[in-house]
Amino acid sequence: MSIDFLPDKPIYQQLIDRIMGDILRGTLSTGQKLPSVREYAVEAGVNANTMQRVYKELEQMEITETRRGQGSFVTENEEKILALRNEMKEQLVTTFLQNVASFGFTTDEIVKCLQERGDEA
Repeated sequence: MSIDFLPDKPIYQQLIDRIMGDILRGTLSTGQKLPSVREYAVEAGVNANTMQRVYKELEQMEITETRRGQGSFVTENEEKILALRNEMKEQLVTTFLQNVASFGFTTDEIVKCLQERGDEA
C-alpha cells in the first residue's frame, strides 16, 4: 500500500507527520512497537534510507525510542505526547489564522463558519 505524497513537502517530513498523527489519534499508542524500517519503507513505497531518516528524526524529537535488538517504539512519556499534541494544535491554528487573514476574512465570519461546520461534525 503506497502512500500518495504531496509534491511541495519532503517525503520524509510527510512520513514524520503521518506517524505523529497516528500517535496523536491513538492509532499508535505509547510503548507500541513500530514496524521495522524495511517493513515501513515497503508499506509506504519509499527507500529504506528515507524511512531510516524518519525514524532517526522521531527519535531526536523524543517521540520514539530505539531499544537495541528490539526495534523502535513510541515513547511511553505521556507528557511528551501531550506537549506534541499542544505544539501541533498551535501550529495548525497559527497557519489557519495566517491563511484566513491573507484572504481578508474577519474573525466573526470565521467563528460563525466554524460554529456552523461544528454542528455538521
